[in-house]
Amino acid sequence: MDVLILGCGYTGRRVAARFLARGAHVTATTRDPRRLADLDVEVLDVRDLRGRVRPGALVVHSIPPDGPPGLIEALGDAPARVVYISSTAVYGEALFVDESTPVDGRTERAALRLEVERTVSAGPWSSLILRAAAIYGPGRGVQESLQRGACRVDDSFVSRIHVDDLAAHVEAGLLSDLRGAYPVADEEPCTSREITEFCARLLDLPVPSSSLAKARATRRVDGSAIRLALSITLQYPSYRVGIPAALRKLQ
Repeated sequence: MDVLILGCGYTGRRVAARFLARGAHVTATTRDPRRLADLDVEVLDVRDLRGRVRPGALVVHSIPPDGPPGLIEALGDAPARVVYISSTAVYGEALFVDESTPVDGRTERAALRLEVERTVSAGPWSSLILRAAAIYGPGRGVQESLQRGACRVDDSFVSRIHVDDLAAHVEAGLLSDLRGAYPVADEEPCTSREITEFCARLLDLPVPSSSLAKARATRRVDGSAIRLALSITLQYPSYRVGIPAALRKLQ
C-alpha cells in the first residue's frame, strides 16, 4: 500500500503513523523534514511532486489553500483515492451545521477552501472531503492559548475535533469508497467561555475577564453522519476527556 501525505504536520504525522503500523510505504511533504525524523517515511519536496506519485497511491491533502500553486494538478492521474482535509469555515455564518448544510463562499477564506474542494472532487480519482472543526490535542488548543494569555472568552459556540480522532477519520476515509463532503466534529460543541473555564480549573489559572482574540463565527457542528458512514467511534467525544488527555501527553 502506497500513501502520500501532502502537508505532514500536526494531523498528517498521526495519519502517517497509522499507515506505517499497517505496513504501508508512506511518502510525505513537509515544511521541515526534521519533524519527521522519528518516522520511517520518505520525504519528498512538494516542488518535485510531478511524476513522483506512485500509481494507485492513497493521498491525504492537508496543505492550506495558500500553499504551492498547481499542487493537485501535479498529482496527475496516479492516485486511486484522495482525501482532502478542509474546514467548517466553508459553512460561513450557519449556526448549526450537519452533512446537509449548504456551503457559503462569501468570505475569502471559505472561497479558497471551496475552490480546492472542487478541484479535488473533479480529479480522475475517487475522493472524500472532510470539513474539520477546530483541531486540538497535545500542544494545541485552548489549554495552550490560556497559558499564553491569548485565550478567547465569549459566548459564541465552537465545535472541535481531537487530532487523533481526525486522523482516524482520514485513515478510514482513505480505505473506504465513500464520496462527498462531510463535517467532522466531536459530540459536544460548547461556548468559548465554557471551555476556558474548564481549562482554567484544570490548570489552576484565572479565567480572563474578556476575550483577547478576534471573534469568530458561532457554529455548532454535527459530525455524526461521517462517523456512521465510516463506522468510527470517537476516542475523545468531548473536550472534557480530550483536553485532560492532551495535557497528560505533554507531562
